[in-house]
Amino acid sequence: MGELSQEVDDLLYGEGNFNFLDEFNTQGSQFENLSQNTLDMPYDTTQGTQEGTQDEQRSGLSQEPVVSLLDQTTAELQFDDLDMNDEFEPPYDPKDLPEHACRYCGIHSPGSVMKCRGDGKWFCNNRLPGLPSSCIILHLVRAKQKEVSLHPESPLGEIVLECYNCGQRNVFLLGFIAAKSDSVVVLLCRVCLSNNALKDSNWDLGQWQPLIEDRSFLPWLVKVPDPKEQMRSWNITAAQVNKLEEMWKTNPDATIEDLDGKSGPGMEDDPQPVMLRYEDAYQYQHVFAPLVKMEADYDKKVKESQSQENVVVRWDIGLNKKRIAYFHFTKEDSEARLVPGDELRLRLNSSAYANLANADETGWNAVGHVSKITANEEVALELRGPQQVGPWDINHGFQVEFVWKSTSFDRMQAAMRTFAVDDTSVSGYLYHKLLGHDVEPQTIRANVPKHFTAPNLPQLNHSQVYAVRKALSNPLCLIQGPPGTGKTVTSATIVFHLTRQNQGQVLVCAPSNIAVDQLAEKLHKTGLKVVRLSAKSREAVASSVDFLTLHHQVRHLDTPDHQELQKLLALKDELGELSHADEKKFKQLQNSTERELLTAADVICTTCVGAGDPRLQNFRFKQVLVDESTQATEPECLIPIMMGAKQIVLVGDHCQLGPVIMCKKAAKAGLHQSLFERLIFLGIRPVRLEVQYRMHPCLSEFPSQSFYDGSLQNGVTLNERLYAGIDFPWPRPDMPMFFLNSTGAEEISASGTSYLNRTEATNIEKLVTYFLKSGVKPYQVGIITPYEGQRAYICSVLQRQTCFSHKAYEEIEVASVDSFQGREKDFILLSCVRSNQNQGIGFLNDPRRLNVALTRAKYGLIICGNAKVLGKQFRSQPSLWVNLLSHYKKYELVVEGALSNLRQCHITFSKPMRLPSRYFAKGPIGAEVGQFDDEKRDQVDMDYYRGPAASSSNGHGPEALVSLQKQSQSQVDVVAQSLGPVQAPSKYFNGPSMYSQSASLTPSQRSSDRSQGSMDRKKKGKNLRKQGGLSQGSAYSSPNYTQNIMSQESYTAFDDGYHNLTSQESQSQTQNTQDL
Repeated sequence: MGELSQEVDDLLYGEGNFNFLDEFNTQGSQFENLSQNTLDMPYDTTQGTQEGTQDEQRSGLSQEPVVSLLDQTTAELQFDDLDMNDEFEPPYDPKDLPEHACRYCGIHSPGSVMKCRGDGKWFCNNRLPGLPSSCIILHLVRAKQKEVSLHPESPLGEIVLECYNCGQRNVFLLGFIAAKSDSVVVLLCRVCLSNNALKDSNWDLGQWQPLIEDRSFLPWLVKVPDPKEQMRSWNITAAQVNKLEEMWKTNPDATIEDLDGKSGPGMEDDPQPVMLRYEDAYQYQHVFAPLVKMEADYDKKVKESQSQENVVVRWDIGLNKKRIAYFHFTKEDSEARLVPGDELRLRLNSSAYANLANADETGWNAVGHVSKITANEEVALELRGPQQVGPWDINHGFQVEFVWKSTSFDRMQAAMRTFAVDDTSVSGYLYHKLLGHDVEPQTIRANVPKHFTAPNLPQLNHSQVYAVRKALSNPLCLIQGPPGTGKTVTSATIVFHLTRQNQGQVLVCAPSNIAVDQLAEKLHKTGLKVVRLSAKSREAVASSVDFLTLHHQVRHLDTPDHQELQKLLALKDELGELSHADEKKFKQLQNSTERELLTAADVICTTCVGAGDPRLQNFRFKQVLVDESTQATEPECLIPIMMGAKQIVLVGDHCQLGPVIMCKKAAKAGLHQSLFERLIFLGIRPVRLEVQYRMHPCLSEFPSQSFYDGSLQNGVTLNERLYAGIDFPWPRPDMPMFFLNSTGAEEISASGTSYLNRTEATNIEKLVTYFLKSGVKPYQVGIITPYEGQRAYICSVLQRQTCFSHKAYEEIEVASVDSFQGREKDFILLSCVRSNQNQGIGFLNDPRRLNVALTRAKYGLIICGNAKVLGKQFRSQPSLWVNLLSHYKKYELVVEGALSNLRQCHITFSKPMRLPSRYFAKGPIGAEVGQFDDEKRDQVDMDYYRGPAASSSNGHGPEALVSLQKQSQSQVDVVAQSLGPVQAPSKYFNGPSMYSQSASLTPSQRSSDRSQGSMDRKKKGKNLRKQGGLSQGSAYSSPNYTQNIMSQESYTAFDDGYHNLTSQESQSQTQNTQDL
């Protein structure tokens, strides 16, 4: 749900980090006559519309410009001049206000207020200082309401806003067309406008404009309060709005006065933010446990509030004889996105079915899990257990509900408890490294192979070989894999060589199932015995590695010792269920067979949460690799580590998108920062992979310079990435990319929590059609947009096209940036959506999101957006878009017009800026690093975060980089062998003391053994439980701790990935060696 919780704050509060889902195809009641759906207009309906129509006329792909349709009548919109000599009037007294006063600010002029028909509250069309939305829009979004009516004494009278054609009352869908002949304004919804329902009317549908612009209703419909009213209004803050909305859920009559000194829902204190270093694992748990609980509570609240009624279901029977229900689950207003494996409850509320199996007093119900989601977003729900009797002949009237499960959050909490109390959960060295303590550096005596490339995997380049070597020789290794640099191949090679170290089974994890499947597939090619452990709820979900899954291997284990199990499986498939005795025997045989297969495996692959599966309870893994670790939260990443790890390899890229956190408070406190990122701030430099194999060289140039200091080298040539056989009008055929300028205005989508841009959607459709006509296959094209509203609208536009079959357009994937992370397409079309005069571009300016969007294409990239808006420079932070547009303009690739006649767009941008490395540092930890003065901070940035090629962790300057095409395997091995001998620690389980009282000691003095430490940990835990908290006076919690640990004098030997070493300690490293 990468962007689900970012759009709503983007819409309400400008530069947002969260969002919600939305759709636009809801329907309302039908109007009965024209008079109820037209407005006699005393105002100028063009007032408040966006500028830039001349640019639209030039674009060739844009819709026709909006023109003035009515004579200008602005007398009622003119405010009286504010006389500064008037006597000052105090703010409104709540006791003296009428019922229709705005519940946020007190303004009550009848022409300026609207009634929310969902809860009966009144709000004005005024935008308060600090709030980028008007009061009525702010409330509609926060309360998830959509219907409004005007005040009876307003110039237009008491009118419910609804569509003339279909009766739709969702104001976020409504717009207007001025009919000159009738001197009226006709309200129409966006759905009717799009589906040609009005093609026989005499109205000019091209002149349709939304009623909401710039996050306020148009002033001819609802007046903006005059300055005198605004001066007397209450100044409510965004935080107070949130608290008031939360209070209204339990007390609808609460007022702004109730906010003072009151506590209640939404008014809790902010949680303690995450830290860079922790005194011990108890303090770690004390900080993270509340954040995990907050996220769990929020997730439960969201999931349980999502339900859909009047669902149309079609029934089928799967190959396993289980019932499957197919239906469409609309995502309007939903923060929860369905994925395979989710559990849903299907209900049929009818007393006629109360006597069926699985029925209760409300009717029939059954629980199942999502087995797949088709290309047209149809959900397949496989019902659990035998379903002999049910409403299989009924297709209408069903209700779908989410079934929330706490499994993932419970396992995170369990991992943190284990970290605190179990001294065997992780080695002493890793215990202290994870907490951020100053530890004497250690290495591992590994069996270094002569040739690093694993069987049946691609040949490694120099940076990949170095990464493998570092991973084998260090207890803790971070590997940064920029887009297309072969993270999966490198990870699989590392795991292959780890299995050759004779330290037992290797546990391989990733936060997502897709990443785990990809890695398991690569590992299988090397000849290793791989078992893919899936959650029980996902066993019916098809994947590319079904043959490696544990449940598949159990079912197809055809040996004499397992014949009884196979017979019981066949009997269960045939009958649907077993007798009590047979079921008990079946469970015993199944459990023993699963343990047998898991024990025999070389590698066990599962998700991070899956590592807490009870089937792995008695297993211990000394070696753990976590792929895509930057997309996992710290507690999530801790689950596999707490299974006896002595050697950890974390693979990821902190310059791409991180974990998705739905709860804003938890994210603000730092739960969204990964363990990988915190370890980098602690001074552990990752090994960066430097050769990319995905993008055309022109596509990799800007990401390399902007996000990776120009260190990315191209493993593919220009000729290898020129797609032959298509006739597409690239402005420069040798550079298959361009920015298509589009000036159509953004609009709020149907849910009120996202954005769409109809002009951009039309342009995207024309680009897609041109690609298909040129011979490109639909599956080769991907469309990326940051906003769910635009994603849904583009899908609807494509579905209406007739140039090719509907199936061809359905095969084109339209998804968010988050959904595309880790994946690629031959051609990518990026729709930016944002196009306004005052609101900025929101989280579109997030560098990590932009990095992902720009690096998905192999052969060609087209960006569609408003260059004038995106090219603005922001005071709060440097805009990457200025640099990007300047980069495209340098190559004459900012264009406009029809595809058959593209021409340069003559727009002047600000001078490109050099973006600092701390541009990516966000959250509490990023703020801590920001304590430094500029000189020290720049040094920290260069040393820890970005690592330019000249000083990268693998020690290769630009002059040492070898062309991949000319590099043989023997050359790679020579480079690897020349890196020096591998050192190993002498006392692998020894490390510094766990508590702050040893912080002043040197690493050599802090050598108390782990057993004593474990006793102290238990004692410490008891004291903490008695005291109900942790001391905040330690060196690790002091405000200056980051400055202490980051002093430049303490850093040496960065090429070996160590920190805080004196020269004497550095010389003694070779004496501290020991095998695992």
